[in-house]
Amino acid sequence: MTPLRSVAVFVGIGLAIVVAVVCERVFGLSSAASVTAGVTILCGVWWCTEAVPIPVTSLVPFVVFPFAGVLDHGQLASAYGDKFVLLFLAGFMISRAAESSQTHLRVSHGMMKLLGTRSQRRIVIGFMLAPALCSMWISNTATALIMLPVALAVLQEQNDPKLNVPLLLAVAYGSSVGGIATIIGTPPNGVFVSIYEQQTARTVDFFSWLRIGLPVAAMMLVATGVWLTRGLGVPAKPIAQNLGPWKPYQRRVLSIIAITALLWVTRSAPWGGWSQWCGVPMAHDATVGLAAVVLMFLVPSGERDEKGQAKCLLDWETARDIPWGILILFGGGLAIARAAEVSGLSETIGNQLALLKDFHPVLLIAAVCLAVTFLTEVTSNTATTTLLMPILGAAAVGAGYDASMLMVPAALSASCAFMLPVATPPNAIVFGSERITVREMAQAGFVLNVIGVIVITLVCYCLLDFESGIGH
Repeated sequence: MTPLRSVAVFVGIGLAIVVAVVCERVFGLSSAASVTAGVTILCGVWWCTEAVPIPVTSLVPFVVFPFAGVLDHGQLASAYGDKFVLLFLAGFMISRAAESSQTHLRVSHGMMKLLGTRSQRRIVIGFMLAPALCSMWISNTATALIMLPVALAVLQEQNDPKLNVPLLLAVAYGSSVGGIATIIGTPPNGVFVSIYEQQTARTVDFFSWLRIGLPVAAMMLVATGVWLTRGLGVPAKPIAQNLGPWKPYQRRVLSIIAITALLWVTRSAPWGGWSQWCGVPMAHDATVGLAAVVLMFLVPSGERDEKGQAKCLLDWETARDIPWGILILFGGGLAIARAAEVSGLSETIGNQLALLKDFHPVLLIAAVCLAVTFLTEVTSNTATTTLLMPILGAAAVGAGYDASMLMVPAALSASCAFMLPVATPPNAIVFGSERITVREMAQAGFVLNVIGVIVITLVCYCLLDFESGIGH
């Protein structure tokens, strides 16, 4: 552990103790609410500084809350095993199946072939839309990793320095923006959905999120495409693309993913969705996702391993290589949110922030978008949203609105940090190619950050239902 991280460890502990004591002795909060406030501060400092690994910090609530009498282990276990944690578990495993079979590379090449490669502008747009489509359903990190070598090969073929920055940023930004559209596209979306349901007892299904996330993603892709391709338009050299015919296992993986996506979108809409038609109201998006995972473990791929045994579309060696730390982070955030609700801390925060009702909703939404966008340039977007969601939900309720009024803009803005390599994994991946500088990324990203704030503010103001929650 570095000296700075050691300092951050003790600063976090010190601040947590001070906050807990002040809350109880000065503000008269209950012991449970004071401890919850202290744990929130401790996790916030450790998450933002990464004084200890983020997943380890996320286990702190599981240790502290039972000793302090805030939550019992049953309540905590239900947070760490929440259905949205299981939904992302399924999503990550489906993503691994797509990665190992290179199905998403096939989809990306198909998208670029559809758009054509006759000009540099078309190439850049293709390299933006292809990862955007893939990252709606699989990890944006995996999407960027698989697309980067393809982009570098194209740059070598084109041999035009002017194409370097826009093409590489198209891969990074497309991977980030595409994930906004769906619940499983990026972790901040899942953090919002899980904490919102816990605070309000209202479910956000796949279709409900799509009605908000898809317009934002579409508008941001248009803005990103226009901004990155300015000055481009010269004819491009032909791109050599020869992946051969689709393999049987790739077709099977794509079929299962497509059916899963369709079932997610239509579970509760239209007209009640298939869960109502089929008389299975207890089925959840996580149920569908896990069913798809089990199916991938059973369906043969048509290939054989080195021992001559038949392989399936997914095996445990592949499936277990998922970001378990993010799932633990989800659980930690849900545990804090549940503790804030049970202890009365959320109600206290809401009452103290009642003065926000004097401000116009557009100003509140814009302020949240601006703060989260630039905060996540230097901190983990997942950890930041996990920390902020309970606070923003309480603030919105205190101002007389539904919790989603401030939580949704924060979740969307967390994926719109475009300036720095540390902001998102796709940014870091393309920066690692050493073909783009921090200055070039910051110059292009700052404009898109501002555009993102404007787009998200307008979409949320127009489409969110401030009284009943989520979309009109």
